Amino acid sequence: MIKRALQAGLEASLRKYPVVGIVGPRQTGKTTLAKLVRQTVTSKSVYLDLELPSDLNKLQSPELYLRQFSDRLVIIDEIQRMPELFPLMRALVDQKRSGGRFLILGSASPEMIKHASESLAGRIVYHELSPLMLGETGKKRAERLWLRGGYPSSFLDGSDKESLAWREAFIRTYLEMDLPQLGIRVPAPQIRRFWTMLAHVHGQLWNASRIAGSLGITAPTVKHYLDILEETFVVRVLAPWHMNAKKRLVKSPKVFIRDAGLLHALLRIQTVEDLRSHPTAGNSWEGFVIEQILGMAPREWQAHYYRTSAGAEIDLLLHDHRGKPIAVQIKLSATPQVAKGFWTAMGDLDCKKGFVVYPGKERYPLAENVMVLPLTDLDKILE
Repeated sequence: MIKRALQAGLEASLRKYPVVGIVGPRQTGKTTLAKLVRQTVTSKSVYLDLELPSDLNKLQSPELYLRQFSDRLVIIDEIQRMPELFPLMRALVDQKRSGGRFLILGSASPEMIKHASESLAGRIVYHELSPLMLGETGKKRAERLWLRGGYPSSFLDGSDKESLAWREAFIRTYLEMDLPQLGIRVPAPQIRRFWTMLAHVHGQLWNASRIAGSLGITAPTVKHYLDILEETFVVRVLAPWHMNAKKRLVKSPKVFIRDAGLLHALLRIQTVEDLRSHPTAGNSWEGFVIEQILGMAPREWQAHYYRTSAGAEIDLLLHDHRGKPIAVQIKLSATPQVAKGFWTAMGDLDCKKGFVVYPGKERYPLAENVMVLPLTDLDKILE
């Protein structure tokens, strides 16, 4: 059992908010975490899994059923299967406003779950449970985490071959079962080809027309597919920073497969040796590092990338809670060097603090306000 970093924050939210949501992709351990949390928060709880016919049957008259548990924490798993429960939860919460009334779990973003935001506004707080992060797996297993990704079953599997087989099965299940259960009706082979194409352009600028032409579909359809993958936590769309009106800025977003293990499964990369010699290794490393940083960053921090038509570029531009910019450049090199465009971008944005993340072991200054950091010291970026 790997202790999840989210647990303490989740317990605190349950003591404060009537409804707490855990969202994130399937197979990341939401159910396990919910069952652990209920042991520490309350001695009385009820668990419902909406994928079980027996539990669905209990909710034939949901108001009658849920009213009898006003003194207990009610955990509802796969809440996206019954979005009609949200207005009822709002009414029950308003009748008895106390912390820890409902803990809901879902495999889709709140925006995809109908009525969630409008029905429970002011009554709910969401937490996203991502696949395992470096701080949870241990820094000594960083290379395994990069190769296999953070889905617990993939990361903990007995061999790289077994891990790859698990991820391939996960991809099939996601396309053939999970998306239809969310009410998304798209041909599984078509979106599989789209997802694979995204893997080949991982970390590059989004070009809907080029991808649409390759797949023989329209650009709006491609955008629809991208939205599906983003809202089910499979893809991250990193928007460009565009507040500098004096510069000619690149305005297309960059698209990443969020879990490195799924990226490598789509590219048929099985071992670390395969990965290091693959043409996408640098982009894979960039996406992996970005996910580690954003997994640690406070919720109010903003993340973008920055690029101008003249070549100024920052891989990850963070703005902290005060709006101060932090520049992060990511290099898959034992002797990382940054181009002139990085220094130009720092000047454009008046960045007082910058970092270069690399796969080495030492931390050292590159300039007065720029530090070279190993992967294991990413927490220094957030200080």
